[in-house]
Amino acid sequence: MTATKQLMKAQTTTERYTLADLERWGEVARDINPPVRLGVFGDPVSHSLSPQMQNAALRACDINMQYARFHIRANELRSALGFLRDIDFVGINLTVPHKSAMLAQIDAADESATRCGAVNTVHLRDKNLIGSNTDAEGFSRAVRHEFSIDLRDLRVLILGAGGGTGRAIAWQCALENCERLVLANRTPAKTSALVERLRPFFVAPRVLGPVARLDALAWDESALRAQLPDIDLIVNATPLGMNPSDPAPVPARLLAPHHIVFDCVYAPSRTRLLRAADEAGARGANGLSMLLYQGALSFSIWFNRDAPIDAMRAALVL
Repeated sequence: MTATKQLMKAQTTTERYTLADLERWGEVARDINPPVRLGVFGDPVSHSLSPQMQNAALRACDINMQYARFHIRANELRSALGFLRDIDFVGINLTVPHKSAMLAQIDAADESATRCGAVNTVHLRDKNLIGSNTDAEGFSRAVRHEFSIDLRDLRVLILGAGGGTGRAIAWQCALENCERLVLANRTPAKTSALVERLRPFFVAPRVLGPVARLDALAWDESALRAQLPDIDLIVNATPLGMNPSDPAPVPARLLAPHHIVFDCVYAPSRTRLLRAADEAGARGANGLSMLLYQGALSFSIWFNRDAPIDAMRAALVL
């Protein structure tokens, strides 16, 4: 087969696969060359840019395999993982809605996953599923890359702190001793246990003034209005913004020029929240850089080597 034909065949493998495909993977994957041995599980998953990023990394390192998308619904995760154990895969990434549920499905988890209560990276070893979380450190590197500032110097508000991504980011903020951390969720009860686990990190006073270093609130306009004057970095850790009809998680009228807005959503690249930040004169960035850095960390877990970050960045056209 010529190099051109190999490339054409390789391109077709980034289409979405399903649970039914995993069930008969030997037949489905028989003629795919290089073989698919990595992937991302999610619902939705068609928007994911992980395949183009990870496939660029594999090519740069002359690793003879491919990475593909798998449309796996929440009620299909257990079955999909059962099939995964019996095929020749190196690992997978997890995106919405699987990160929190995955923790109960794996055989072992490293500290990054157990601490956050969420898994976004799985490495298969002797048919065992080993879970990790690269979202937390990936977020930290992204903030440093986008805004040239470290988390330790910021007062941070996380919208959607009850989800897997939000919990991972909250833990990273605590570990880096951020100035202040406020967790917002539609259902405050979902963050109460997290607040108690994070409290020891925020005992020492750092911020002058009456506001608490660690706080949790219901996600509504009046509560946000009261908190935002004492916040530097606003993080949207929810999928809100992936659909064009989604409202901005924070109304533009509540944003100010001193705010920094990080939207973990990267498709579309300019969400309503980022447009609201522009209107307010605030700095903003989407989640593409977080995708890059968490993906590079995943690559290092799978192959025990540094990821070719420049090749991955070029594939995302950052």
